[in-house]
Amino acid sequence: MSATSRPVLLLSDLHLPNAPSPLRERFLAFLDGPARDAVAVYLLGDLFEYWIGDAEGLADYAPEAAALRRLRDHGVPLYFQHGNRDFMLGAAFARAAGLTLLADPLIVDLAGTPTLLSHGDVWCTDDLAYQRWRRFSRNRLAQFIYRRLPRRWRQGVAGKARGGSTRKPAAILDVNPQAIAQAFAAHGVGRIIHGHTHRPAVHALTIDGREVERLVLSDWHDRHCEYLEVDASGLRRRQLR
Repeated sequence: MSATSRPVLLLSDLHLPNAPSPLRERFLAFLDGPARDAVAVYLLGDLFEYWIGDAEGLADYAPEAAALRRLRDHGVPLYFQHGNRDFMLGAAFARAAGLTLLADPLIVDLAGTPTLLSHGDVWCTDDLAYQRWRRFSRNRLAQFIYRRLPRRWRQGVAGKARGGSTRKPAAILDVNPQAIAQAFAAHGVGRIIHGHTHRPAVHALTIDGREVERLVLSDWHDRHCEYLEVDASGLRRRQLR
């Protein structure tokens, strides 16, 4: 398969647990299967259920780190954006797994189309409490202190952050339309791809007189492991078999 015909693959919200799981088996099958024919793979956040530090992550997710590195050594570039669950993933794990860490949001060229990629949580602006937490948790000083806490304390913080969203109204957990409109206008792109909301869909929009689209990636379940395939012929959702 020539480089020009190979697709870009995108996925997000796998929420891989740090215990044996069918999801982890399916992800390893993806890395050793369809991903090997890709021109690049983009992981748009929440690859892992939670992240308390690279040292623990390298131990807990050794098979994934090794499989990612094999794929990178095979010649497939791997790109990672932080999610709201794994925003603490750092340089040590990225080096071991062969990941290039990306800013969020970021414009990339996908088969000739400038596309804004994001995990998506930055646009959930109706959830004011979460946005405050997001700003605090991305603060370098806060992260410096967190990394030096005992493991038990870090796990407790991660557990509270995970449980908070389950008690919130569904309406505030989706992206805000005005925030999306501002993103399109600010970046001048015709397409946004993101995850986070677990609401896979394609939204056709008109922003400032321009026809644009917002594509939401699917989260993974035991019987539903989906990724997006992009090449010159278009975009397709694929099920891992």
